Parts: sequence; C-alpha cells; structure tokens
Amino acid sequence: MGIFDRLKTLISSNINDLISKAENPEKMLNQLILDMNQQMVESKKAVAMAIADEKRLEREMLEQKRQAEDWEKKAMLAVKAGRDDLAKEALLRKAEAENYYNQLKPQWESQRASVEKLKESLRELQNKIDEASRKKNILIARAKRAEAQEKIQKTMGSLQNNKSAFETFDRMAKKVDEMEARIEAQAELADLSSSASLEKEFAKLGNSSASADLLLEELKQKMQQEGQTGTQN
Repeated sequence: MGIFDRLKTLISSNINDLISKAENPEKMLNQLILDMNQQMVESKKAVAMAIADEKRLEREMLEQKRQAEDWEKKAMLAVKAGRDDLAKEALLRKAEAENYYNQLKPQWESQRASVEKLKESLRELQNKIDEASRKKNILIARAKRAEAQEKIQKTMGSLQNNKSAFETFDRMAKKVDEMEARIEAQAELADLSSSASLEKEFAKLGNSSASADLLLEELKQKMQQEGQTGTQN
C-alpha cells in the first residue's frame, strides 16, 4: 500500500490552505491535478506489476498441479505394465509437484488478495481525482471571488484611513465659504459708506445754497432800510 502514500497525501491535503498560501490558486490547482494524474499513472504501473506477479504465481501453481496429475497417470500406466519401479519413481515426482503446488498456493492466494485491495484502492483514488478535477473550477472561482472581496476590503480600509483628509477638505471648504462671505459683507458695507458720503455732499450743497439765499435776502432788506433812511434826511 506504500505506493499510494504520496497520492493520498496530495488528495487529502487541505486545498483551501493551499489556495491561501499560493500566489496563483488557479496555477496551483492545475499543477495539483497534474501531479495527481502523474501519480495515478505510476500507481497503475505498480498495480500492473503486482497483477503480473499474481498471474505468474497462478500459472506456476497450476503447472505444478498439472504435473502432479500427469505423474499420477504415468504411475498408473507403470502399474498396469508391471513396472512397479517406474510407478514408484512417478509417484515420487508426483509428490514433489504436489509439495511445490502446496507451497505456491498460499503465496498465490495472498498475492491475489493484495492485488484486489490494490485495485480497490486504485478505483477509490481515481474517483477522488475525478472529484478533485470537477471541483477545480469551483475552487478557482471561489479563490477569485475571495481575492476580489479582499481588494474591496482593503479599498474600504484605505478610505476609512483617509477620513481625516476628507474632514480637512470639508474644513477648508467651510473656511473658503467664510472668506467669501466676509468679502461680500465688506463690499456691501463699502457701498453703503459710499452712498452715505454722496448724500452728505449733496446735503452740504443744499445747505450752502439756502444760506446764500438767506444772506442775500438779509442784505437786500438792509439796503432797502438804508435807502429809506437817506430819503427822509
């Protein structure tokens, strides 16, 4: 059963662990299937050799059985011919063949039992390899999906780490809004000041004109009074 140790190890390995450690899960799984099939080929060769040994033992065992039967027939012929000496020799040869047959039979039975176990193990391993081949594409798809999810998680983590940068951006935006508001307020105040100054200037002009008229009227009244006084004198 030692010929299957490596193949069993390949099949029973934790494939998810292999995926997590492999830089390229798809390449890793494809190589794993190739290794399994290669080991399967080597295992089939070893099983074929075991079967050949079993067939060889069987042929040799059956040959000894045939020889024992053949020597028995010859012994009977010798007895019928009155040749007990030949009959004894034939019986000795028969006993040798039967003894060898009895030695080979348990070896053949043991070899046959081992071959049957090897065949069963080989069928089980082939089924596992077929199952692994069917699951390969599913595992590759799962690995790619996991990789995509990992990238998304890293991106989300990066965005969360940059939260302070976004907060700074918002704070600068508010500061710019405040600056613009102050400028607009200053401009509005400047407009109000300009309007007030202009109104004051016109008010002064109005006051100056009123004072001149009053002075002129007072002068005329004074001159009129002085003219009347001169006439009376």
